[in-house]
Amino acid sequence: MPTPCDISCPYCGEPIEILVDESAGDQFYIEDCQVCCRPISLSVRIDDDGEPQVNAAGENDA
Repeated sequence: MPTPCDISCPYCGEPIEILVDESAGDQFYIEDCQVCCRPISLSVRIDDDGEPQVNAAGENDA
């Protein structure tokens, strides 16, 4: 079951919630901001406790 994670958009600064599928392991993908529609590069690392750690960056900043 996907885990909700809160991040801030690196462009507009608005808080948004994304869903992370921790069963997929470490991941990298791009998702559009739900507020300003700009592409956010998301890097997801699953820590030793199975919790997702999400880093959000601008498309060209990753």
